Amino acid sequence: MEPMNLGLPEMIFIFVMALIIFGPKKLPEIGRQIGKALNEFKRASNEFKAQIENEISNLDMQNARSEIEKTKQQILSQLEPPAGTIASGANEHEPPAPPAAVEQPEVNPVAKAPDA
Repeated sequence: MEPMNLGLPEMIFIFVMALIIFGPKKLPEIGRQIGKALNEFKRASNEFKAQIENEISNLDMQNARSEIEKTKQQILSQLEPPAGTIASGANEHEPPAPPAAVEQPEVNPVAKAPDA
């Protein structure tokens, strides 16, 4: 089925028929009503299109977030804790080594006067 192609002669014929049927006083009013209806249809279709695009965008963001979470989980599950840490399971029964002793300067309770 071929789409309907209206050329200039067909458009003139339709205009003349509408002029005969509705009359010259009623035709501008009908034209305004058709224009308003088309404008309302265009506005509604634009709103619908924007709503669909918004929902698609939200779904894409949710999918991206879930992919990021899956990747994080995979990376974290593949990481091994450093050797000697509690999480590594090494030295579970041994107490941790005490920190290295820091040498403290000797403190003499009797202060000597400087030589003069």
